[in-house]
Amino acid sequence: MGLGTVLHRVLRPVLEGLGPRMPGEVFPAFFEMEMLQRALIASVLVTVVAGLYGTYLMLRNLSLIGDGLAHVSFGGAALGVALGAVAPLDVALLFSIVASVIIYELQNREILSGDTSIAIFLTGMLAFGLVVLRLWGDGITTDIEGYLFGSLILIDDQSLDRITTISAIALVGLALCHRGLLAMTIDSVAARVQGLPVHLLGLWFSVSIAMIVVSMVQVIGALLVTALLVTPAATAQLISRSFRGSLLWTQAFGLTSTLVGLYLSSELNTGSGSMIAVVAAAIFASVGLGRLIYSRFQSMESGTRPVLTDSEA
Repeated sequence: MGLGTVLHRVLRPVLEGLGPRMPGEVFPAFFEMEMLQRALIASVLVTVVAGLYGTYLMLRNLSLIGDGLAHVSFGGAALGVALGAVAPLDVALLFSIVASVIIYELQNREILSGDTSIAIFLTGMLAFGLVVLRLWGDGITTDIEGYLFGSLILIDDQSLDRITTISAIALVGLALCHRGLLAMTIDSVAARVQGLPVHLLGLWFSVSIAMIVVSMVQVIGALLVTALLVTPAATAQLISRSFRGSLLWTQAFGLTSTLVGLYLSSELNTGSGSMIAVVAAAIFASVGLGRLIYSRFQSMESGTRPVLTDSEA
């Protein structure tokens, strides 16, 4: 019995109690049906973890790495499907970890810039997966579309165990290393002078991102990973004034995107991954527009405020 199965058993009574209170005709099934309960738990888990790590990605200007590793994971999953692997995402996990280490070392040793190495892996592994499916697989089947765009139906007990285990490892790792990671993010030279293992921390962070990306594939899809890994964190940076505030706002925007996306996708019969991405983008646009209007209003107020003379003062 894995962590995901244990978590599902603990949360099942709570979800079943919330089911009748949920809006919509189809959405309550996420709280009442065992298969969709797993999907809901997995969605919330990956959203929370992606939000935490996504904030650090934004601060380190590495937002593209999530997209790159997601494409790498698709190449691994495609190979696993073509070879008849029992768990294609285990192959994807191996591919993503190896790719994350190579990308980090290429960047750290200044052989290639970070964006260049990511772009090479992004296009190369996506093309590799498509070629493998054409040569040894059955082409773009429903299962493959699930890996590309997300499919909650694919989340069985084994998948939930994998997602929960990866999430637990990522959360424990961040709890232990967050101070060093933040110091390295702010100033890597100063962190190295202080004696922090900057190279080891960077390597751990890259591997953690690779694992998190693979855990997200079934929920939102390899092509839409940045919708949860980057967009909520980017939205939070529009309004937050501190690092802690950015973390909290990222969680708020991420969970809102996921839950509203699941609700709309179930009621409108659309893909869950694509709807979550649309909602996340809509929230970003709304917050950005609201900030722009507020800034214009503030500037107008300051521009029309009367200036006191010395005698009036």
